[in-house]
Order: sequence, then structure tokens, then C-alpha cells
Amino acid sequence: MDDMLGQLRDMQKKLELTKQELAEETVEASAGRGAVRIVMSGTQECRQVSIAPGLLEKADLEQLQSLLLLAINQAIHDSQLMAARRLGPIAGPLGGLVRGK
Repeated sequence: MDDMLGQLRDMQKKLELTKQELAEETVEASAGRGAVRIVMSGTQECRQVSIAPGLLEKADLEQLQSLLLLAINQAIHDSQLMAARRLGPIAGPLGGLVRGK
């Protein structure tokens, strides 16, 4: 029983360390051939939004909104994938329980 508790504590420590690392790691997604660029952490925090000046000069609000949506959703997806790849091996059979931030 003590051995199992020790293993659970070790797993918890590894999970916390990995979550801290994910908060520092980033993914980048873009849309419109790089006209809109989003940088997001492994904990799904948006770190940077870049919009090409030329896109703003055109003043096409609908296009800008669409490109922002595409880039943000891609960044979220990529960030979630990165987190799942890092946390999955640690959580093992408990993977379904480890979804929090």
C-alpha cells in the first residue's frame, strides 16, 4: 500500500513539473499565409497575436476576423496536442482523469 502511495506521489510530482514546463513552451499557428500569427502556451494561454500591416491597410474586417478565428483555433488545437503528448505517458491509465490546467 505504501509503495502504491509513493508511486502516486511520484506521478503527481511529474505531472506538476510537466504542467509547469508546458506553461513555458509555445506553439505557433498562422492563417492567411502568415498574415495572422498566434503564439500560445502549452496551457492554452495566448502569448502573442501578430497581424501583418498590409492586412490592416485593406480594412477588410470580415477577412481579419476569419483569419483570427482560424489561427486561434489552430493554436488551441496544437497546444492541446502538445499537452496530451507530454502528459499522456505520465498519466498512463489515469489519462482520462488528468485534463485540468
